[in-house]
Amino acid sequence: MTEPAQVLIVGAGPVGLTTAWALTRVGVTVRIVDAAETIDRRMRASMVHPPTLDMLDELGITASLVQLGRKVGRWQIRQHESNRHVTFDLDAIADATEHPFRLQVEQRELGRLLIDALAEHGVHIEFRTRVESLRQDSELVTLRTSTGNSLQSFWVVGADGTQSAVREASQIKFERDTNAHGTILVATNFPFHEHLQDLSDVSYCWSNRGPFALLRLKNYWRVSLHADVDELDATADESNIRDLLGYIHPDARDAKIIGIAPWVLRERCVRRFRVGRVLLAGNAAHVNPPSGGMGMNAGIHDAVNLASKLAEVLNGGDDDLLFRYDRQRRHAIANRVLPMALANRARMAVKDMGTHERRLSRYRAIASDPEKCRQFLLASSMITALDESEAIE
Repeated sequence: MTEPAQVLIVGAGPVGLTTAWALTRVGVTVRIVDAAETIDRRMRASMVHPPTLDMLDELGITASLVQLGRKVGRWQIRQHESNRHVTFDLDAIADATEHPFRLQVEQRELGRLLIDALAEHGVHIEFRTRVESLRQDSELVTLRTSTGNSLQSFWVVGADGTQSAVREASQIKFERDTNAHGTILVATNFPFHEHLQDLSDVSYCWSNRGPFALLRLKNYWRVSLHADVDELDATADESNIRDLLGYIHPDARDAKIIGIAPWVLRERCVRRFRVGRVLLAGNAAHVNPPSGGMGMNAGIHDAVNLASKLAEVLNGGDDDLLFRYDRQRRHAIANRVLPMALANRARMAVKDMGTHERRLSRYRAIASDPEKCRQFLLASSMITALDESEAIE
């Protein structure tokens, strides 16, 4: 058995890698294991919110990430058939962030930057290493892995996603079982901005066929579609996707499709983010529908909060700080992130044109009132959730 690491991180997604990098930068010894064969390169999250960019900037990552993505300072809510829309300008919250824009960039690009940064400090991911069992005492956590090895560390961070082996082995339960939500991500090179009038680079669209979002990345567009879970595979069939693209614009029907990725997610949060020397972060601790692009961002907020407290504990601080991590992040998720994501999804699912117009009128009233607009954008950019949670002792 090798010498115990100060922190063993299970999971090499953006949350685990951010945790590892934040700790490595302040001299904490970390070890990263992941059950997969290699880094996940599938279409997943693509939106980085302003406060997340602020956090990543403190970690020396944002400047490089911005070069790989598209900065979006204004976003819209639209009614597709009428082209009526409301635009929100993130300059309204420039006093609350150093980055008053959303960055549209694939999650895997953030992962690549973090992997490179860690490698420069001699930290590498041990792939094909699945957690089989876990036990802990007052001083150490011991993991038995699929490689037959036992790994020890003073603290373990479970950042291993929705099917978290760390969560299961630690017998940490979700608050409740919840409904499943289906989403299909489609990447295409069709230039929607050249065909839809006054289209923003991020637009959430009502339509008579159901909701969709149009998200422009650096070199292509992504279309996000709602789908019934029971019909997810059928809806994700290319012929159906082309039919839906053709409804958005006739010329999009025959456009090149770069990728199609169906996902099923639930809305849920664990009862505890900490059990002894085991801590959870990201999708291992909470999951929400992708409406509003908050999932990966919330996980990175977990990572930065947790890493700062772990570093302090390892430098002699009281480990009650890690119970504060639990309180702060559970508040942010349960009281802000999950309700906003669910409200976003429910609001966009309405197909009635009259309801669309009434809601557009309400959003127009918000956008035209400087203080209401500012508060709305602080909440939708996740700044309100962070401010509230950071005040919790």
